[in-house]
Amino acid sequence: MPWPSRKRDKGAVADKKEPDAKIAKTEEETSDNEEEEKSAKPPAGSSKSGWKNWKKKESESGGEDSKIPYCHWLLKSEPESRLEKGVDVKFSVDDLKAQPNQTTCWDGVRNYQARNFLRSMKLGQQAFFYHSNCKEPGIVALVKIVKEAYPDHTQFDQKDPHYDSTSRKENPKWSMVDVQFVRMTKRFIPLSEIKAHHLAHKAGGGPLKNMMLFTRQRLSIQPLTQGENLPQLWIPSVREAGGFTYSFFFLTTEEFDFVLSLEEEKPH
Repeated sequence: MPWPSRKRDKGAVADKKEPDAKIAKTEEETSDNEEEEKSAKPPAGSSKSGWKNWKKKESESGGEDSKIPYCHWLLKSEPESRLEKGVDVKFSVDDLKAQPNQTTCWDGVRNYQARNFLRSMKLGQQAFFYHSNCKEPGIVALVKIVKEAYPDHTQFDQKDPHYDSTSRKENPKWSMVDVQFVRMTKRFIPLSEIKAHHLAHKAGGGPLKNMMLFTRQRLSIQPLTQGENLPQLWIPSVREAGGFTYSFFFLTTEEFDFVLSLEEEKPH
């Protein structure tokens, strides 16, 4: 039985306490739709032979986002009830923890750039679970990717608020991943606190100066800093009888590390 539909709209709604994020929804959607339409049309004035070469170049490039390796993510979800086409799209971290094995699919994403980020996620990567469009938005938990991108079933369900009549099963438009709860953050990290650091880093330099949470506020799926795309590092830990027990970790990124360090700080 598929998981109930939840998560986002075509471009996540702006956080209620974040006035800088109030970008017109129609403007964001139009931009994404135009980007998708451009990928399906050759440049003006091109010949039919030019069309074939242009399409080949486009398919090989995979778009700018696909060229950049990312290691960590921020996933927005709405913890408060909100009806969309008669269906409550609420999904909080407590809802995730209540799922079998504390695991669920991250469905309902209907923004092309956010979808591309979903498709870039790798098994085992970690993400911040971010409560959005609520009284006090912010980061509440850590989750990890336990299944890489596959077709989002809600695009074919006519009863689902995220149904897309233009998507075909032989060539689905939308994808989702499976995520699993890892742990709650040691304390709630509010958007207002992250923004204060972002503004300070923007003025004087720092890891949060270009954080997408403030440059592309409406995206429900966001990467945290460009990754180094380096292999896992294996280090010996506790010595057991007859050998070592090994543990491993991923090299982390500046934004992720900095936000994670805020767990230990007292809010200003």
